[in-house]
Amino acid sequence: MFDSITGSLRNSINKIRHKDDAAALKKATTELKKSLLKADVHHKTSKELITEVELETKKNGIGQDSFINALKKELNEILSTKGNQGFVFSNTPPTTILMTGLQGSGKTTTTGKLANYLKTRKKKVLVAACDLQRLAAVEQLKQIAQQVEVDIYFDDNEKDPVVIAKAAQEKAKKELYDVLLVDTAGRLAIDEELMNQLFEVKNAINPDEIFYVADSLTGHDATKTAITFKEKIGIDGVVLSKYDGDTKGGVALSIAHQVGVPLRFIGVGEKMPDLEVFIPDRIVSRLLGLGDMEGLAEKTSAVIDEKKAKEVSKKIKKGEFNFNDFLEQLAMMSKLGSMKSIIGMIPGLSQMAGPIKDMDFENSDEIKRIKAMIGSMTPKEREQPSLINPSRKRRIAKGSGLSDVQVNKILKQFKSASKMAKKLSSKGGMKGLSNMLGQMQGPGGMPKIPR
Repeated sequence: MFDSITGSLRNSINKIRHKDDAAALKKATTELKKSLLKADVHHKTSKELITEVELETKKNGIGQDSFINALKKELNEILSTKGNQGFVFSNTPPTTILMTGLQGSGKTTTTGKLANYLKTRKKKVLVAACDLQRLAAVEQLKQIAQQVEVDIYFDDNEKDPVVIAKAAQEKAKKELYDVLLVDTAGRLAIDEELMNQLFEVKNAINPDEIFYVADSLTGHDATKTAITFKEKIGIDGVVLSKYDGDTKGGVALSIAHQVGVPLRFIGVGEKMPDLEVFIPDRIVSRLLGLGDMEGLAEKTSAVIDEKKAKEVSKKIKKGEFNFNDFLEQLAMMSKLGSMKSIIGMIPGLSQMAGPIKDMDFENSDEIKRIKAMIGSMTPKEREQPSLINPSRKRRIAKGSGLSDVQVNKILKQFKSASKMAKKLSSKGGMKGLSNMLGQMQGPGGMPKIPR
């Protein structure tokens, strides 16, 4: 997600190798300008950033450290704007959020992601289906609400979104919901009808905040439409969707600076957990390749059962990790979202992780085969993998539709991984993790289970 722009920023930094080298600073700022424009950062934002970085570096003495500090400071200022960060709850529940955006921006999916984000933080959430323009929008929200296990208010017989929004708010108040998310209709382009409808819904429910969902793949258009929505209806925050698909990544640097409204969340993958709070200093840290351990800790604490984690840790240390534990850990990891977003938060791993960051904990062929194999085991075999002898292997292979070779390979990998985890738990720290990932990758990347 940040790989391209992070690499470009590092290239700029590496131009400065000696202190008091004005020519090197010029090369660095020229490289920085090219990098920012190539990354689709708005030209005004780029110009302001470069000017300030150059002045700040000269003021503190030309050198790589002062250039990095200047870059960090100016990136922070550009990404920061007056307003709230993350999700802010109202003093009088329910906190009502009006979700707005153009059709195709990922507004309905983002509503579901936000609902999931709040639910994992023990909040009672209601979503309201007020997008009556797009065919199947209500059905899509129903499916998403079911997937993330939150309640939804809809009325298939009502054609007025204002009536639905008001009824949803009444339900949220009466049944003591913490948050109400109102999904509204979008259009392919901004028009008077869309704005009038949004005004009516806004006036009817008086939301605590209005979020505008911007499609990062539209580049500078995302900034332009956000400005228009701010001028015409007023918005309190921007949620940047599809950021994982934006190889340039510069729109995140431009949008807060140009719109004058804080970026609140970014969509970093297709799954429901793939939504991250946008906190400027954390994002700057990731842009410079320094990771975001604070963000990772926050993300994991919301979905990981601390008691179970301690139990598993004890088992790993004793070398007693089994297939039931493996399935539990897999389910927990899938709640964190894509591996790509997790790896990017760990300092130094975004460049070295290789194929690991593209792992899918639910849909990869390897995981499906492992699950099929475990499903063909007896409860005792899952609990004690050491019981699995050649005859049991043949039975498991037949039951799971795998070959004897595949079953042997998976069992061997599981045994190796358990030993590695035991070793890592005794070493501790990031050094052990880095070594483990390096060994897992090897010269040819992640080992593949034979087909």
